[in-house]
Amino acid sequence: MDKKSTCRLIRSSRTYHGKQGLDYAEAISKESVDAQGICMHLLTIPPGIRAKAHLHQDHETAIYMLQGKSAMWYGEQLELHMELDTGDFLYIPAGMPHLPYNPSETESCTALIARTDPNEQESVLLLPELEAALQKKGKDY
Repeated sequence: MDKKSTCRLIRSSRTYHGKQGLDYAEAISKESVDAQGICMHLLTIPPGIRAKAHLHQDHETAIYMLQGKSAMWYGEQLELHMELDTGDFLYIPAGMPHLPYNPSETESCTALIARTDPNEQESVLLLPELEAALQKKGKDY
């Protein structure tokens, strides 16, 4: 029986550094279990840390906040803002620019993330020009 045709248990003990600038706990992906249509991993953002502005071109993202509080700038020019608390679900449509961050100076936040892209990093498109525009506007993150 090959690995495509059976269930696979992953005990996440490895991490990888994503293009977004954060470290992810490796879980379900094309790379780990040869997933065909989904990627799922755990993300802990340390206090005061943020990702790089990015989008996932053709893939949707679903997030569940397991612990703590997170915040995110999003929209075509990162003009919109939201905060997530423990127990919140978040949907990010394909192609939506976003920049998540941890607003706390003392507590980490942890989220379970799933995307319709089975690859851990292929669909990540960095948007440094949006990040620069956000900084010019004096927006906190």
